[in-house]
Amino acid sequence: MYIAGQKEMQQMDQYTMEVLGLPGVVLMENAGARVVEEIFASISCENPKVLVLAGSGNNGGDGFVIARRLFDEGIEPLICLLGNPERMKGDAKVHFEVYLKRGLPLFSLYENSLEALQSHLERSDIIIDAILGTGVNGAVKEPYSQVISIVNKYEGKKLIISVDIPSGVSSENGKVEGVAIKASKTVTFVFPKKGFFLNDGPKYVGEWKAVDISVPPSIAEELGLVMPNLITEELVKDSIPVRAKHGHKGTFGHALVLGGSRPYVGAPIFSAKAALYSGAGLVTLAVPKSIYPLAAAQNPESLFLPLPEENGCFGEKAIAEIASQIQLFDIVAIGPGMGRFPGGENWMKAFWNSLSNQAIVVDADALYLLRNDLDMVREYKGNVIFTPHPGEMARLVNKTVKEVEADRIEIAKTFAKDYGLNLLLKGHRTVIASPDGDIYINPYGNDALGKGGSGDVLTGLIGSFLAQGASPVNALISASYLHARAGEEQAKTLSNYGVMPLDIISGIRDQLLAIL
Repeated sequence: MYIAGQKEMQQMDQYTMEVLGLPGVVLMENAGARVVEEIFASISCENPKVLVLAGSGNNGGDGFVIARRLFDEGIEPLICLLGNPERMKGDAKVHFEVYLKRGLPLFSLYENSLEALQSHLERSDIIIDAILGTGVNGAVKEPYSQVISIVNKYEGKKLIISVDIPSGVSSENGKVEGVAIKASKTVTFVFPKKGFFLNDGPKYVGEWKAVDISVPPSIAEELGLVMPNLITEELVKDSIPVRAKHGHKGTFGHALVLGGSRPYVGAPIFSAKAALYSGAGLVTLAVPKSIYPLAAAQNPESLFLPLPEENGCFGEKAIAEIASQIQLFDIVAIGPGMGRFPGGENWMKAFWNSLSNQAIVVDADALYLLRNDLDMVREYKGNVIFTPHPGEMARLVNKTVKEVEADRIEIAKTFAKDYGLNLLLKGHRTVIASPDGDIYINPYGNDALGKGGSGDVLTGLIGSFLAQGASPVNALISASYLHARAGEEQAKTLSNYGVMPLDIISGIRDQLLAIL
């Protein structure tokens, strides 16, 4: 499934109307009908009181279809027109006039007070937001902003359903300037919108569902539209490497996890365990010698490569030992718990030159140590995956975290293209970018993952799927999904406060059982 921006949806709608010949009034009728279906699917009481808030644009036109169809289904809603009725035009005006010709009740804010509207809001069980839709740019104007502020007082107390997108949220980038509806649920048309996953959007959209309104999704290919891809369960099923029924430990790859230091013993252990729990045939854990006994005691399933150290971190002599054995490994995951140490940049450069073009996953402080040698990364012949969080990404591109978060897709896409690597930009909605310009967004995951060690689990997962033969993009799709879903599901019994890295690792097995 694609993720659409404002311009892409406008092009698809226009093609449907002008080339396929399906009028806009029909699309609007279909949109309203699908929203009514979702309203009935969400009803939890008999004879609910429904208030439809309609603007004077196309989103408001959807609102008039919704109100009319609710009447036909035996529910008597009240629709409130927030704008000037004389400004309604086009398809929205057609449905507005049909509604009036039916003699159905209308409350116009143009002729009444906010206090009167608030009394109707107070008495309602369900509030339908058909105020602004996807056309919003910039701050919401009056009287819409006042109405939205009043509606948000009922957040969590009433069912608030937004039509296409919560009013006030940019469909293009998810930014909210001033106020926006905080929806319980958003019923969107054809594809989810980019704003659902970027900037402020996830705070406002609530649960969402994309519904069919007779705009064929295949139009995206016909028009040559380039849009991000949504990571779905179906996509993940096709991305996880298939295990040979008669395979053995050598069949499923040998991963090297290189990390750890005296202050950060646990991180590489989480990575190694995650790799094994997700199917890697062999995992060798390379750590500084002083922490080897502790790491081995906690992770007996792994092989070990204790390496020379200096002050609890990898030492210069470690490079020769790694170089002598590097060809044994199918992939390398480097960085978890590695720490920053004097001479670390030179150490990383020497390590990089010891590689035999294996696929490599670079995380945590390995990203920091490589930040000034990215040309070396560009010239590498093997597949490279970077997995930065926003702070690490900001350092790599010499921007602030705020700048990165404001433009996650474009920054990830540009960086991946520039350096010929695959990038997973962590955050509330993970962005994956390939060197070919493909973008994937993971809609799963919550604050249960917000704990030290969670990212190390993800690194191990990615390395595992690479070792088993997945392409870098497929490894990232599979790992990000399983990691996020494991966290979500474990939180249901352990609470969002209590999920630990080992709980996520355990939950990964449950997710693999569920999906395969």
